[in-house]
Amino acid sequence: MTTSIEPLEITGNELVHVLRTPLEQYTSDGCVVLDCRPFLDFSRAHICESRNVNWNSMLRRRSKSSVVALEWLIPDKTLLGRLRGGEFSPVVVVDDRSRSLADLKSESVAQMLLTALQNEVQAHICFLQGGFEFFSESFPELCYMSASKHFSAVEPEPPVPGRRTPAYDQDGPVELLPFLFLGSAVHSSRREMLAAAGITAVLNVSSTCPNFYEGEFQYLRLTVEDTLAADIRACFHTAIAFIDSVKQSGGRVLVHCQAGISRSATICLAYLMHTQRVRLDEAFDFVKQRRHVISPNLAFMGQLLQFETDILCQG
Repeated sequence: MTTSIEPLEITGNELVHVLRTPLEQYTSDGCVVLDCRPFLDFSRAHICESRNVNWNSMLRRRSKSSVVALEWLIPDKTLLGRLRGGEFSPVVVVDDRSRSLADLKSESVAQMLLTALQNEVQAHICFLQGGFEFFSESFPELCYMSASKHFSAVEPEPPVPGRRTPAYDQDGPVELLPFLFLGSAVHSSRREMLAAAGITAVLNVSSTCPNFYEGEFQYLRLTVEDTLAADIRACFHTAIAFIDSVKQSGGRVLVHCQAGISRSATICLAYLMHTQRVRLDEAFDFVKQRRHVISPNLAFMGQLLQFETDILCQG
């Protein structure tokens, strides 16, 4: 289905009115806000309940025309189906700071998204004047602002003379997404720390770390050694499916190995690349900002690069 209606420019005040309109007053499932900024920018701050739209040069090179399909921009297949089914209206497109539609360049993600929505979606399509920058300045209460979330409220173990706590065991697990945490085996062994983070499931990427609380948490073990010969890529789809199942059940999952540096970091990177459809370097920067000690071994990085090609070439 397509719509012949041209996109409508709306102000921040008008978007606030839309966001605060009770759902029962809509004939659809309500408004959806699509944010065209890069994944890292979106992860740091965004309008509450908005969804990120992704684009990458690899897909651009594979495009045989200037028209970009909506499925290349929307990584969430469920959201894509609902958009194409006309379940949302209005659909509001947000970029960084463009003041009007006239300011958009033809190759910008926002313009490509607006064109794809017009071609494929039956809905009222809107563009936010001033983008996220101006909206967040005026209405910070309607925006999510990320902070590095370390659950350090739990009392640490008493220091032992002559022993320094490794960096990977300090503080607590880090939140990568609202349902996805990365940490070490020590974090997985501390019930209070897991409770503080709201963890309901644990993905153990090791052959030696025990599952400490069988019966209290949902567990999945992926037996992987941190060696150059290990094929961690063979575990990606199993890990992604497990994390997604925890997300869909409303739970939270901790991914850990021994140190939370190589194996579990690799799994989290693969999950972000697959679900957010971003490049490895972008996902790596995102995780590194939250857990500075990550360092997948050279073989794992090579396997992640191969995985990147598979994901980003999917059209």
